Amino acid sequence: MRVRSVVVVIALAAAIARVAEPAGDLGQDHPLTGRIWDATAARFLTADALTARLVAARFVLLGERHDHPEHHLLQASIVRGLAAAGRRPTVAFEMLDADQAGVLAAYLQRSPRDAAGLGDAVGWSRSGWPPWPLYEPIAEAALSASLSLAAANLPPATVRAVARGNLGALEPALVRIHGLDRPAAPPVEAQMEAEMRESHCSKLPEAMLAGMVTAQRARDATMADRLLAAAGDGAVLIAGAGHVRTDRGVPIYLAARAPFVTIASVAFLEVASGRAAATDYAERFGAARLPFDYVWFTSRADEVDQCARFRP
Repeated sequence: MRVRSVVVVIALAAAIARVAEPAGDLGQDHPLTGRIWDATAARFLTADALTARLVAARFVLLGERHDHPEHHLLQASIVRGLAAAGRRPTVAFEMLDADQAGVLAAYLQRSPRDAAGLGDAVGWSRSGWPPWPLYEPIAEAALSASLSLAAANLPPATVRAVARGNLGALEPALVRIHGLDRPAAPPVEAQMEAEMRESHCSKLPEAMLAGMVTAQRARDATMADRLLAAAGDGAVLIAGAGHVRTDRGVPIYLAARAPFVTIASVAFLEVASGRAAATDYAERFGAARLPFDYVWFTSRADEVDQCARFRP
């Protein structure tokens, strides 16, 4: 499938470049590194204050850069903080899909505390996601507190079918409830197509962009429904930062199905040279303000330009 081959080539190129990258200044001394921004109140808050806010939310969405080790350690710390406060949410992963749900459940039945072996059990190394050890601390934090784990995503084959225009691959109720048979509002559709183009280094054919946007929307809607289906004390979603946007990601699908639930979206964002104010980062998302409830700024994982080798 051409979509998958482009994504895999770009990911491998980034990984190869990262191995060869010399150590340097990655923003460790940036004035925003380690600070947490309340995007609604437009002020900073402490980690303890953020934890208190998240404890009060039924659904906590944690948006990452997938291959950033610090982002996963921070996600794990939030899961531990929720458990320490007495919460027992299900921890759902974008990186696990419905086809893996049975294998995941069987493994946890056999080894309810063994986070290290979970990756091999679900075939993580064949999935295309960054290595399991990056995500293992999150699973360890959850399992050590006896929290449930869940697969949140659509299977890759379904995503590919939707990207090709086959909405019949989706549950009819999902399509109907979330309006997936219609384009998003024109400004949102255009912005999402532009982001698809950019994130794939302008290697996707233009004719594929609309289908890719629909597939993205279907994934967000599915993840929202998986969170709502979690039994017990709400859920935590581990996903890419784009999926936890409050203006068009999983939160809007959650709110559409359950308008009175409390949702908290946290994005972990890398600092950038020359951007010393939190508000400087809104334009990166094409928004007037950062489209998350909270933003936790971190240093950069690397300085790799993932599209460099695809340019003439």
